[in-house]
Amino acid sequence: VAGLGGHWLAGRRGVSAARDAVTLPAPVAPAPPVPAGADLSLSRLAPYVTPNREFYRIDTALVVPQVDPVTWRLRIHGRVRNPIELSFDDLLARPMVERYVTLACVSNEVGGDLIGNARWLGVPIKELLDEADPADGADQVVGRAVDGWTCGTPTSVLRDGRDALLAVGMNGEPLPIQHGFPARMVVPGLYGYVSACKWITELELTSFADFDAYWVPRGWSAQGPIKTQSRIDTPRPRSRPAAGPVTVAGVAWAQHRGIRRVEVRVDGGPWQEATPAPAVSADTWVQWSWRWDATPGEHTLQVRATDTTGETQTDQRAPVAPDGATGWHTVRVTVT
Repeated sequence: VAGLGGHWLAGRRGVSAARDAVTLPAPVAPAPPVPAGADLSLSRLAPYVTPNREFYRIDTALVVPQVDPVTWRLRIHGRVRNPIELSFDDLLARPMVERYVTLACVSNEVGGDLIGNARWLGVPIKELLDEADPADGADQVVGRAVDGWTCGTPTSVLRDGRDALLAVGMNGEPLPIQHGFPARMVVPGLYGYVSACKWITELELTSFADFDAYWVPRGWSAQGPIKTQSRIDTPRPRSRPAAGPVTVAGVAWAQHRGIRRVEVRVDGGPWQEATPAPAVSADTWVQWSWRWDATPGEHTLQVRATDTTGETQTDQRAPVAPDGATGWHTVRVTVT
């Protein structure tokens, strides 16, 4: 055990040094600027852009993979007419785009924090797939990590024009090792278990009929589009705000569709329209706020969001399995 631990620590130091030596290329298409007012800068409210050190991490790796970028290779193969193999230098030499994208985990409970927004730098996956030229019927792209973990993403989603990236940068620096260095997938609009392969080493073109990715035999849906959701960040559950004006605020998301409306209600009363803050694009969450004239006593706050397709969150509570939780986030407070 001591020998294995020492070997892992040596590898970790080596990969950390290799990461520190990486110089990311400037994007040919920089991310749009964050609009004024996108971050309400309220206490307890999640920031519009999540710092790397606070970004959630969910994966099956018992030990974080230590991948040397010098020896790393990406294979694009399977049901393609033109298999491709790229080194890390090959990848960095390609034109890069930069985009803000919010990622969410399918195991995020209603009101949970397994979600974050970051500025990603990478190569559009569509361009790589177009070069590989998928064969007819190859409706699934299997991302495979260095430790063998797999996720299955619809080929059509990766080629429909959204900013699906093979990312090498996160918030202006090389990917943190725990977030997939040297490269990972970032796909707006899909839960991470079907799209966000970290430490990626393969993109295999296959079909949903022929292959089940890691989580599918374990009871999760083969395809996982993100559901419209919202969350109250302030006031916190069981807090004791003073009577009078109280700012109720939180975040709402419906990646790749966008948020049209956020509503709040108190004690089961009529829904009141909150004010959404501006956002970079439909691929990120939005902050929202609502002024509440709070009266003394115990109160229940609830929030719901409506996306740009007109779909409003259901009040029906459902667990995270098999394809994401549903329900309205509810917070109970005592006003003093």
